[in-house]
Amino acid sequence: MIEKRYAEYAWEQTETLLAIDSPSGYTAKAALWVKEAFEKLNFTATITAKGGVLVDLGGEDENDGLLLEAHADTLGAMVAQIKGDGRLKLTPLGGMNANNGEAENVWVYTRDGKVIDGTLQLCNASLHVNGDYSSAKRSWDAMEVVLDEDVSSADDTRKLGVQVGDIVCFDPRTRRTDSDYLKSRFLDDKLSVGILLGFAKYLSDNEIRPSRKVWVHITVYEEVGHGGSASVPAGVTEAISVDMGCVGDGLQCTERQVSICAKDSGGPYSYEVVGKLIEAAKKTEADYAVDVYPYYGSDVEATLRSGVDIRHGLIGAGVYASHGYERSHIDGVYNTLKVLSGYLDV
Repeated sequence: MIEKRYAEYAWEQTETLLAIDSPSGYTAKAALWVKEAFEKLNFTATITAKGGVLVDLGGEDENDGLLLEAHADTLGAMVAQIKGDGRLKLTPLGGMNANNGEAENVWVYTRDGKVIDGTLQLCNASLHVNGDYSSAKRSWDAMEVVLDEDVSSADDTRKLGVQVGDIVCFDPRTRRTDSDYLKSRFLDDKLSVGILLGFAKYLSDNEIRPSRKVWVHITVYEEVGHGGSASVPAGVTEAISVDMGCVGDGLQCTERQVSICAKDSGGPYSYEVVGKLIEAAKKTEADYAVDVYPYYGSDVEATLRSGVDIRHGLIGAGVYASHGYERSHIDGVYNTLKVLSGYLDV
């Protein structure tokens, strides 16, 4: 059985990747890091034309291939307007919520390579000045980036090199607690990228060649809906998205478990694949939960919408507070690795 040390390795890789900003549309550095991380484990990895990473994990039966998908792109924002006072109005990248970004440290990446610090604030953010502070709706129209530079006009900000279309990234604030909870923005889905690296290291260390061909696709446009809609290798018959497992009201999963999704907003997952995932969890004694996610979509659904004829599934370590400041646990990582090893019988 796969050892827990591979969960530790998965978290180490996740921590490194979390420090590389990669909101949808600005993922080249993260993709290159992912490519090199798989290559260090002696697997062939290539950057796709779209900017994702396709990895060959080897295997025997090339007519019954398995594609494992996770995504390296995250939520973020883009400069939509330079306001008259030099502050910035943003438009979100993916499902970034203005409520969850308020008072967060950010940095603006300019086209000429500068990185400028700032903070996302409610407009007129001082409680001692704004009598409507508590009741004001936190929408993107009501929020602004206050740059940590001496600017008081749009021209001042433009002189810094800032322009409409620049990428704005949010501080992930990554940490691991003494009780092994893993906290950060963007565990969705960099934690799963780390898990797939942990699984790859397990195969490499033990010179395991699965009985069926296995591919990994680390996508870079999942948060905007089309990450997994390309780059499906020939011979693939099943695709499993390794993404965050939902934790919340009405669901069974906790951060210490692996979640197996039976249905989300895109409809039911393959009954056959879900059944095999459950059997894999039982076989490896993984702590798991089966849930229905009310508001969720995955890479593998984008893969199906591209027209390929495959079966599909979704698993992931339980993550609380999705699209905000997220939390999982090292046990959830380990249980996810157990299901992957059990599914491939390795």
